[in-house]
Amino acid sequence: MLLLFRDQLIEDSAFLKADRRLDTELLDKLILQLNRIYPQILTDKEATKFRNLDVPTSVRVGELLTHLQAKGEEACREFYRALHLHVEEVYYSLPTRLRLRGPLARIYHQRYVLNDRGPLFFLGCFSVAVGMALFYYYSESKGTGGSRALGMAALGLKRKAQEVLIWYTEESLMK
Repeated sequence: MLLLFRDQLIEDSAFLKADRRLDTELLDKLILQLNRIYPQILTDKEATKFRNLDVPTSVRVGELLTHLQAKGEEACREFYRALHLHVEEVYYSLPTRLRLRGPLARIYHQRYVLNDRGPLFFLGCFSVAVGMALFYYYSESKGTGGSRALGMAALGLKRKAQEVLIWYTEESLMK
């Protein structure tokens, strides 16, 4: 379901009023952006009213959002555009943005998190690998089965490593 910008602004209003990152300076930037570029959305008189420093910032944000909702869809869209331009961290933390990004963020997290089991799991796996390597190394001298496996393992390696492994395999077969 696709929400209109006006509906999104209604949902995000409580968050924007409470967010401390949207301070006086950033609010002034948003108001000036809307006033200078879109004077049909925010006239000079309205911009002066919303820039009044005697009124607390949260109250001014609330009044601005109510005004923009009354102006319509275009005004709300331009507010989101200005918010994205000037205060990206607030824009991306809006409840409606988080909900839209939710499934993609989970996919990203699942794709790039290789192991979330911790260091003990890594040490356990590493210990098993070292144990198998030591077992292979010490059991190889008793038979030629290990050296044949070593020769087969050389097939997927680069040329120098392949020559060394094949030489080692041939040497152990001649003994």
